[in-house]
Amino acid sequence: MTKPQSPALPQHELLANHSIWHSLSRWDWLFAVFIAAAGVFVQFIFSEHHMNYYEIIILWCSVIAAVLLGWFFKPLRWYIPVVLALAYLGVSLYGNDFSSGSQKFLLRYFFTSQSAIMWQCALIFLAFFCYLFGTIAAYRKETDKNALLDIGCGLGWAAAVMGLVGLLVRWYESYLLRPDAGHIPVSNLYEVFILFMVITALMYAYYEGKFQMQRLGAFVYFFLSLLVIFVLWYSLARNAQEIQPLIPALQSWWMKIHVPANFIGYGAFCMAAMFGVAELWKIKRPQAKWLPEAAAIEEVMYKAIAVGFLFFTIATILGALWAADAWGRYWSWDPKETWAFIVWLNYAVWLHMRLVAGWRGKILAWWAVIGLFITAFAFVGVNMFLSGLHSYGTL
Repeated sequence: MTKPQSPALPQHELLANHSIWHSLSRWDWLFAVFIAAAGVFVQFIFSEHHMNYYEIIILWCSVIAAVLLGWFFKPLRWYIPVVLALAYLGVSLYGNDFSSGSQKFLLRYFFTSQSAIMWQCALIFLAFFCYLFGTIAAYRKETDKNALLDIGCGLGWAAAVMGLVGLLVRWYESYLLRPDAGHIPVSNLYEVFILFMVITALMYAYYEGKFQMQRLGAFVYFFLSLLVIFVLWYSLARNAQEIQPLIPALQSWWMKIHVPANFIGYGAFCMAAMFGVAELWKIKRPQAKWLPEAAAIEEVMYKAIAVGFLFFTIATILGALWAADAWGRYWSWDPKETWAFIVWLNYAVWLHMRLVAGWRGKILAWWAVIGLFITAFAFVGVNMFLSGLHSYGTL
C-alpha cells in the first residue's frame, strides 16, 4: 500500500518559504537599522570634509555590504557596532585638537591610531600562543577543544577590533593633521599591512566557526605574528606610523575600493597557504590526531582560494579602470600589473586543476604554499626590486 503524498506547494510558495527574508531575525533587522543610521550619521555629521558624489556612493555601498555581511556571518552583528562605537569614542576624545592624543589617558593608551594598532599586535601574539598551547593540550587530552583554544579565538576577535578601530581613527587623524589632504588609511605599506591583518583574522574567524577548525589557528596566527614583527620593525626603523600626505598618483576615489578588494584576495591566499602547510603536515603524519583530516583541511583551503580569487579578480578589474582614469590606458604590463596577472593566473590554474582535472592532496597543498611566495613578491617584492608606474610604495 502506497503512502499518500501531500500536495505539492505552488512554486511561488516554495520560493517564499526559502526566501532569505524569512530567515532573518529581529536582531538582523536591528543591525541593519543601526548600520543605516551610522551611514546617515557619517554622511551628515562629517560633511565638513566635503564628501563628493563618488565618496557618498562608496559610503552607501559600504553600508549595504556591511548589512549583508552581518546577515551572512552573524558575529559581525556585534563586531561592526563595537568597532564603530570605539572609533567614534576615539574621534570624540580628539575633538579638533590633534595634540590631545598625548594628554588624555584613554586616547594615549588605547584610542590613538598607534595605540590601537599596538594593541592589535600584542593581541595577535597572545592569540598565537593560546592557539599553540591549546592545540598541544587538546592533543594530549584527546579532546576537540579546550579553554585555551576558545581564549585564542576571543583574542583574535579583539585584535581584529583594535586593528580596524586604529585604521578608522587614523583616517580622522589625517584630517586633523592636514584638513585639505586627509585620506583613507590604505595609502602605504604600513597601513595596508594593518588592514591585511584585520581581514585575515576575520576570514579565519569565519572558517574556524563554520568548519570547526580551531586547531588550524596556530598556523594562521603564526603567520600573522610574523607580520606583526615586520610592522614593529617597520615602525621603529622607518617611522612608518607617521601619517604622510598622499602622493598625486593615489589621490583618487578608486583607491577606496581597489585596495580593500585586493587585500581580501591577498588575505585569503595567505591563509590558504597556512592551511596548505597544515595539510602537508597531516599527510606526512596521518597519526597526528591534533590536526583535522587532510581532506577537511583541503576543503577549507579550496574555499579560501575561491573567495580570494573572486575578490582579486574584482580588484584587478577595478585597478584597470583606475589605470584608464589616471594614465589613459587599462593595462601597460607595468611590473606590478604583470605580477598581479601572474598571481591571478596561478590561482585560476589551481582552481581549474581541482575542479576540472580533479586533482587532490599533496600537489595542491604544495601549490598553495608556493602561491604564498608568488603573492608576497607581487605585494612587496615588486615595489622593492622593480620599477614602474607603481613605484610609489617602496619599503
